[in-house]
Amino acid sequence: MPRAKRGFKARRRRNKVLKAAKGYYGGRSKLIRTATEAVEKGLDYAFRHRRSKKRDFRALWNIRISAAAKEHGISYSKLISGLKKAGVALDRKVLADIAVHHPKDFKAITTFAK
Repeated sequence: MPRAKRGFKARRRRNKVLKAAKGYYGGRSKLIRTATEAVEKGLDYAFRHRRSKKRDFRALWNIRISAAAKEHGISYSKLISGLKKAGVALDRKVLADIAVHHPKDFKAITTFAK
């Protein structure tokens, strides 16, 4: 009886890794061992950055709101607390978008918060 060499299944597994490593530099896209390491590392980074992306965007929105608020003579924290007290339910993403694309509307929001 001939020995089993796992031919089809192993080839399919390797091809899956090499397909994921497409576009990587040098041996990282050609050699199965280095490609496997590179793909695993890439998946780790993807997992980690899916979480950090949320933090990064919130920080960006805060900075944009703060800069726009200072132009209208109010600090970020006073703007946010004023909006909360006024019962305005706009989240930071929407506020940042208004600050960038509709400055006149943002000015009206800041007067509302004062």
